[in-house]
Amino acid sequence: MMKTESLFFGMLLLVLFTLCGCRDEFDLEIPNYASEQEKIESIDSWLEELQLDEKFNGAILLIKDGQSRLAKGYGFTNHEKNEEITANSSFRLGSVSKQFTAAGVMLLKEKGSLSYDDLVSVYLENFPYEGVTIRSLLNQSSGVPDRYIQLALENKDAIEVLTLQKATELIIDENRPTRKDPFDKFEYSNTNYILLARIVEVVSGKSFEAYMMEELFQPLGMENTRVWNLLSAETDFTNKCGGFETNKGTYEEVVPDFLDGVAGDGAVFSSVNDFLIWDEFWYENALLSDTNLAEAFKKPQLNNGKSSDYGFGWLVTPDGAWHSGSWLAARTYYQRNTENGTSIVLLDNSSNEGLYDIAEEIANIWL
Repeated sequence: MMKTESLFFGMLLLVLFTLCGCRDEFDLEIPNYASEQEKIESIDSWLEELQLDEKFNGAILLIKDGQSRLAKGYGFTNHEKNEEITANSSFRLGSVSKQFTAAGVMLLKEKGSLSYDDLVSVYLENFPYEGVTIRSLLNQSSGVPDRYIQLALENKDAIEVLTLQKATELIIDENRPTRKDPFDKFEYSNTNYILLARIVEVVSGKSFEAYMMEELFQPLGMENTRVWNLLSAETDFTNKCGGFETNKGTYEEVVPDFLDGVAGDGAVFSSVNDFLIWDEFWYENALLSDTNLAEAFKKPQLNNGKSSDYGFGWLVTPDGAWHSGSWLAARTYYQRNTENGTSIVLLDNSSNEGLYDIAEEIANIWL
């Protein structure tokens, strides 16, 4: 199966509002005067129906004022259909992982180990792109060509499993010219976050997986969250959901390939129960100062004088922030309304392309 990541947020917005031209399949009608409990019950029963129709297989979290209002699983964790999803089942997050990578970098900034405006060349030997800073990687304005997957495919015969170090070497060795005017526009790039994860390894002296576990997930008490790829140990991660495609009652497993040894742009797994902790983290936490925390949601000023909507792993909106992700049959959507203290998380492990339509319906009711 050809696996593709959602690379441009313009495309994501198009997906969100018009995917498949089949919006009528996902209409959820709840009166404006409905009580909060009536809304929750309607959303819950709707997702149950969608799961039976093979249009949703995953988990939901509804948050209000720091409290979980609905945290529930629907369907199965794997293609064998022998284990039901719970609120503790851990899903592949795809590009929603980028905000976790950003948080890892922010922790290093908090400790004084780096600065957002440091040149990437300070940390990555022989890095050829002049003027590229850690900040420009975080806010997707670096101009570094997003080609690490293509480079890996071109060198597939020499790579057993792609690692962060190898991916970084391929990027550096190619030294492909940047666009004419780098730093003057937002350009969504998985490569930026591959480089950030490698910087975390270089600065911390730990693997990215170990650093995130020891410095972020364990201190926060996120028991179902970790970085996982082909280089990770399998034995201690038994609640990980596998990816599969659905076809008229048949589930076909989707398995990782040699590209899945990297992290940073993806590779975080988490559960809806852990997302309650994660949502609170972005309001206030003991690991980051308020000033540092606010950096994630600042709209960056570009060199052309315009601003971008992409913060540190977040697409910033007037009332909050959001991000989506997809990889290896997984679909993820996370949106926060910080003005009224509501959030939604939708996780799906069954390649259901209608997830973003489902998310829109629920967001219109809950946020």
